[in-house]
Amino acid sequence: MRAFHSDRHALPLPPGHTFPQSKYLRLRELVEGWSELDAQEAPPASDAQLALAHAPGYVSAVAGNRLTAAEQRAIGFPWSETMVERSRRSVGATIEAARAALGEGVAANLAGGTHHASAVRGSGYCVFNDVAVAARLIQAEAAQALRIAVIDLDVHQGDGTAAIFAGDTSVFTLSVHGEKNFPFRKATSDLDVALPDGCADAEYLAALGHVLGALWCEHEASPFALAFYLAGADPHEGDRLGRLKLSAGGLLERDRIVFAALRERRIPVALSMAGGYGKDIEVTVAIQAATLRAAIESWHEWNNASR
Repeated sequence: MRAFHSDRHALPLPPGHTFPQSKYLRLRELVEGWSELDAQEAPPASDAQLALAHAPGYVSAVAGNRLTAAEQRAIGFPWSETMVERSRRSVGATIEAARAALGEGVAANLAGGTHHASAVRGSGYCVFNDVAVAARLIQAEAAQALRIAVIDLDVHQGDGTAAIFAGDTSVFTLSVHGEKNFPFRKATSDLDVALPDGCADAEYLAALGHVLGALWCEHEASPFALAFYLAGADPHEGDRLGRLKLSAGGLLERDRIVFAALRERRIPVALSMAGGYGKDIEVTVAIQAATLRAAIESWHEWNNASR
């Protein structure tokens, strides 16, 4: 299975910054030795590609160091050339994962899931919206109209993605998130499932099963040609920002449910790792590695069924 990374461009963050960027390098180092995984450095997304989902003026402001102090605070990073390069490559990783998934069933971005970035602004550690740009590009490259599903299971609502695709019937946005968590002013996805603080495995998995069942039933007559899956590790009980109480086993079952549902319907999937802010960063990395193992299992089954 192919996976793409962008962690070589480290952000120059001040000491004590809450963004756990070391997890991306740790994840790549952990999985690069896996024989079933072909990990490659992602190319940067171009201005033209970014402008498929973002206002050209915003893209230019990011690239040219013209973000205001307030805009930088909303993103959570001080501007730097490496911030721009890392953000471009994170988008590039999801673009390449989507292209690979269309041919091979499953592929991954070892980061990504920057779902708080809207068309005109960044927010919550998200500069550009990788899934939105990749979805628009894949649709533009297709010989025929493609319907796309975004299955966002990060603990925070995908407000930027919802805003970008509002009113667009070719992209269906689903977000399962913590009701009282960031962003505190939610956007409106095509389907939002807001869960209470303390939600644990049984309640979460029941809600997921219900919502996926409704999704397939509603769109059976007009199936999706591609899905983007944001598999956040932040619903975990040990996450500093999560507020939910899923176990590592519960998160793995979540992943297997999603991959199995997509595989059964022959819907290719591009995986993004999305959020994870564990008190112990190694726990977060282990959860995301388990997600990748589940993706590889699904990739094997997808391709075995094709023979």
